[in-house]
Amino acid sequence: MIGSVFSPYYAWSGRKNPQNHIGFNVGLYGKAGKRWTLTERGETALRQERDSLVMGPSQLHWDGECLNIHIDEWANPIPRKIKGIIRIWPRTLIDHPFQLDGNGKHFWQPFGAISRVEVEFSKPHMTWSGNGYMDCNWGSEPLENGFSYWDWSRAHTGSGAHILYDAYTRDGKNRQLSLEINEDGTINNTPVPQKIRLKSGPIWQVSRHTLADQGTKTETLGMLEDTPFYTRSQIRSTIDGQRLVSVHESLDLDRFSKNWVRCLLPFRMPRRG
Repeated sequence: MIGSVFSPYYAWSGRKNPQNHIGFNVGLYGKAGKRWTLTERGETALRQERDSLVMGPSQLHWDGECLNIHIDEWANPIPRKIKGIIRIWPRTLIDHPFQLDGNGKHFWQPFGAISRVEVEFSKPHMTWSGNGYMDCNWGSEPLENGFSYWDWSRAHTGSGAHILYDAYTRDGKNRQLSLEINEDGTINNTPVPQKIRLKSGPIWQVSRHTLADQGTKTETLGMLEDTPFYTRSQIRSTIDGQRLVSVHESLDLDRFSKNWVRCLLPFRMPRRG
């Protein structure tokens, strides 16, 4: 992240210099245990070039076919090392950005909506390979200024990926996307499924919803993150007649804007430099 969207330090600074508020977010989940990091650093730790991005000890490099992500971080709030390499090979690159709001201030682009991923970590020791995903969000105003809430999910299908966005903007409008993305990079807009209420986050009680075919069963397979304003989980639902497993996120930006929430963030997001 450049101009770390959830950074309390960036907000307190008046958001005048995004390059001075950078962060490398990693979340690992598996038998080796759960580790999470988003350490913020200043502009002296940032180096941007055409095909590479360096943030302190971690860096990304695009070699024309593969995005190589070298991670060297410390987990928070319990300090444990996170060190390894993630390699992402997009099946096709999508050059079409999507506007998420009505004012042209927030955009999203699923660069590698269908990708092959290899993960190799030494700390903790873990390896994995399979289907993956790569995208990017950017905007010209704070996220909480444009939205009050959103849900997002991405599922791998037999022929590509299905991505759902269900967002509420500050002007009270509900903006939804239902996209079927094929391996050749073509994108089909499909009918938006019915809104389904999920159980709230178990500890912090963040509201959760998703979009799924009417009259079908939707279930949560596991909670990956449960925070005061954000949840990440795996769900199983039916979309366009297919029974799919998705990575699902809910983001409550009204909750994020509360002062008590921002005072908690430095425990998970320390600043170095």
